[in-house]
Amino acid sequence: MAQSQNSSVDLAVRATSYHGLATYGNLMVGNKAIEFYNEKNAEDYVQIPWGEVDHVAASVMLGGRLISRFAVFTKTNGSFSFSTRDNKATLRAMRPYVGEDRLVRSPSFLDVVGLGVRRLFRDVTGK
Repeated sequence: MAQSQNSSVDLAVRATSYHGLATYGNLMVGNKAIEFYNEKNAEDYVQIPWGEVDHVAASVMLGGRLISRFAVFTKTNGSFSFSTRDNKATLRAMRPYVGEDRLVRSPSFLDVVGLGVRRLFRDVTGK
């Protein structure tokens, strides 16, 4: 069992981690780290200190009314994707620790397709 890095917890919510196969557990946003603990396996946990977080990208749909999931990008260990029961509240709890400028919107499907078309056009025309 892992020892929590937080001395106080701002938000604890049921969550799904998409690191590998989907696992269910609890996500805690505290004063020192983001922590995810699997509900069935105590050895399966993720602890991300605030100093290690590079930025957080949220998948926003329906004009900002629905956030399906978010990813925490770290400086050295890649990214970790999560979805909670209340993603908006989770991101609001992260905002004081991450900063407003490092909470970003991930590109939508149409944004990615449009970027690909523009790059293809640029490669064909040479402009």
